Amino acid sequence: MDGMPIKSLKGVGEKSALLYNKLDIFTVEDLVRFYPRNYEIMPKVKSIKESVEGETGAYLMNISGRPMLKRVRNLSIINVSCYDVNAKSAEEAEKINITFFNMPYLVNAFKAGKQYVFVGTLKGRKMEHPSIYKPEDYYALEGTIQPLYHLTKGLSNKSIKKAIRNALDLVDISKDFLPVSIKDRYKLMDFSESVYKVHFPRDEKELRQAHRRLAFEEFFYFILLVRKNKLLNEEHLSNFKMIETAECNRLIEALPYRLTDEQVKVWDEIKNDLSSGSIMSRMIQGDVGSGKTILAFLSLLMTVTNGYQGALMAPTEVLAKQHFENLVSITKKYNLPFKPVLLTGSVTKKDKQAIYDDLYNGRVNVAIGTHALITEGVTYNNLALVITDEQHRFGVNQREAISLKGEKPHILVMSATPIPRSLAMIVYGDLSISRIEKLPGNRLPIKNAVINPDMRSNTYKFIAKEVAMGHQGYVICPLVEASEEESAFSNYENVKDYTAKLKNELPESVRIATLHGKMKAEQKNRIMQDFHEGLIDVLVSTTVIEVGINVPNATFMVVENAQAFGLATLHQLRGRVGRSDIQSFCVFINSDSKGEKNDRLEILGKSNDGFYIAEEDLKLRGPGDLFGTMQSGELSFRIADIYNDSATLKDASECVDMIYAGESEISKEELPFFLDMLEKALGIKIDSSTL
Repeated sequence: MDGMPIKSLKGVGEKSALLYNKLDIFTVEDLVRFYPRNYEIMPKVKSIKESVEGETGAYLMNISGRPMLKRVRNLSIINVSCYDVNAKSAEEAEKINITFFNMPYLVNAFKAGKQYVFVGTLKGRKMEHPSIYKPEDYYALEGTIQPLYHLTKGLSNKSIKKAIRNALDLVDISKDFLPVSIKDRYKLMDFSESVYKVHFPRDEKELRQAHRRLAFEEFFYFILLVRKNKLLNEEHLSNFKMIETAECNRLIEALPYRLTDEQVKVWDEIKNDLSSGSIMSRMIQGDVGSGKTILAFLSLLMTVTNGYQGALMAPTEVLAKQHFENLVSITKKYNLPFKPVLLTGSVTKKDKQAIYDDLYNGRVNVAIGTHALITEGVTYNNLALVITDEQHRFGVNQREAISLKGEKPHILVMSATPIPRSLAMIVYGDLSISRIEKLPGNRLPIKNAVINPDMRSNTYKFIAKEVAMGHQGYVICPLVEASEEESAFSNYENVKDYTAKLKNELPESVRIATLHGKMKAEQKNRIMQDFHEGLIDVLVSTTVIEVGINVPNATFMVVENAQAFGLATLHQLRGRVGRSDIQSFCVFINSDSKGEKNDRLEILGKSNDGFYIAEEDLKLRGPGDLFGTMQSGELSFRIADIYNDSATLKDASECVDMIYAGESEISKEELPFFLDMLEKALGIKIDSSTL
């Protein structure tokens, strides 16, 4: 049953199957493993008198008049007047005004006297873009926990829920991947029960148990793979033992700035690794702007001056192009022996073949690019060093794939994602970790402010002022577009509507563009390139820019609904500004009145230290904090999150340590199936005597 194509599911035709394919769902099994990205607890319907400022509420309202439609530039605005049906008396039946953006069809949908349940956030006597329900539909959901899935245009949350219910009746999920001894020791649900309940939990306790089981399994196999890589690295001597060369020292002396003490320390560690005779597997952790790139270039210089090839892989074409241009620039400026080539997905087939030939024959000694560097057609002559930029976008499997392009080359990973030491030791267990905790002295600290939504008008004036001074900046929104079905996020801003609002608020001369993850790669690259070249003043984006581009002229960032994100994610976003000696600013708009979330944002407001923020983020997150905090993509897990599930991560790590130490309690009956699962997960033959 596992291989059943998605179109074989009842209610899924050819067209729907293509939409599911966009979400990487090709089989019925894929659909069952398509876990919710978040959940909402459907609030009880209450009167406006009972509402609390800043909290999402459900209100039964009566439409009191025909909706008013007006157009401002490219923005359509609908205003609907209605009154509270649940008021105790006619005198208390407060009228409110509800506004919808770019939904002109609602003009004919709302009729005077009709009743709807609106779910959203009241701001005085106004509400923007709430979710809309027929009363009978909402009362059937009231008080329940509803899953929210990643969507694509044409597929609704409702249709995905229905398809998953059908899929769970077809797919055999009775086989359990974890032995009974492990489940008993860590008090874990059976696999089949956890899969069903993670999609359709009856209550919060049930959801947490299901989530914990599935997160444990993900961490378990991930850590097994990390441990395997560590053992393989320790067993292999390097075929690329290097010696220190004069060119590296000459470049350091010629630079227009001095390396910081921390940079010097990390460079010494890299040199020792490359010349030790063993394979280097090292990560440089450091905030954006801490000086990791020059260390990468020095490592490549040591590699090519020893007669070998190096590769640098970046997560986006724009970032790869920037690295390439920077390397070409210093090659010309300091007469360095680099012969670099840029290899990305957009390179033409003819040019790719020429690049492949040059790499194979050794005519070029540095390849810079994206995932194109590890495609099937690429063969290197003597690849000795592989550098990956922004590690959390690649993961262990991709790191292994590019390492197989050579005879076990040295691996250097650069990451601007600050992860607490306790967690980094686990998730990067196959890497030695170097940290750069201080920024170069010429960088001005970013000025931060945490404000309430009622100060937005001042923020718009601030944006206009910065643009008038010739600067650029970002506005970050949690969502791509509004959805009628996702009431948990109905009060969150989305990039499409926000772009229209900004065009209405800012002078016409301000050039505004939109960027989000649902765009095609070519379109995203073009927009990021235009922003880099100064053709865009304000970029309204989701967190897709987290590992975007280096734009020194970007001096401001505004994060809407900042309380929706984890602190580490917000700090990573903030790293897009403050990349020059110009004073930069970051404004966090907190649209939630809960005290704890204010405390979280205050930490960001007071500190620019990513490692301190990461530690505080870990402390502030409750165990299994499943509701409300949106993640951005650190390490590619389906359901697990290293912050929210940190306790489960530590349990899985302990379990793997026990297995490698031969202290597991797996029964003889379970051992064959468990070994089969491990071999499939790790891709190697396992000696049962080690378990």
